[in-house]
Amino acid sequence: MSRLIAIFFGVGLMRPAPGTWGSLAAILLGLLVDRYLGFPVLVLATLAVTLAGFWAVRRELAQRPGDDPSEFVIDEVAGQWLALLFSAAAFWARGHEGFLPWPAPLAAFAFFRLFDIWKPWLVGRADRRHDADGVMLDDLWAGLFAGIATVIAAAAYHIPMALLQ
Repeated sequence: MSRLIAIFFGVGLMRPAPGTWGSLAAILLGLLVDRYLGFPVLVLATLAVTLAGFWAVRRELAQRPGDDPSEFVIDEVAGQWLALLFSAAAFWARGHEGFLPWPAPLAAFAFFRLFDIWKPWLVGRADRRHDADGVMLDDLWAGLFAGIATVIAAAAYHIPMALLQ
């Protein structure tokens, strides 16, 4: 079971770029959860996948310290859902029902991939831990930064547009 969770039920076996496939699967599934089950369920699902990810990765890497297999994408799912929570929260707070409007999910996806690949500051520090928790933490930091960047990008676009009206 821990391996199935770590590879997110086979998504991590997709090639090339399993991390990108994991992020894409996460954003699509996250959008469905948000749309059909609601923002509170997305929050709970994000917490659940994060806890399950820590458990699965720790268990799978117990005999392989320092390893970060590319097929382990549960960390991308947790980080991507964290990034998605920012725009989902903003729309939920305003009473929006339906799929998140574009480009919010695209921005969350693009910023998450940027921070996950670039690994600035705390993302890189977590990645350099070379332990099971570092596998999860670098993507959670990337998700946090991506969520913040998504909100800043939305404000940078919408505030000037509102002033022009």
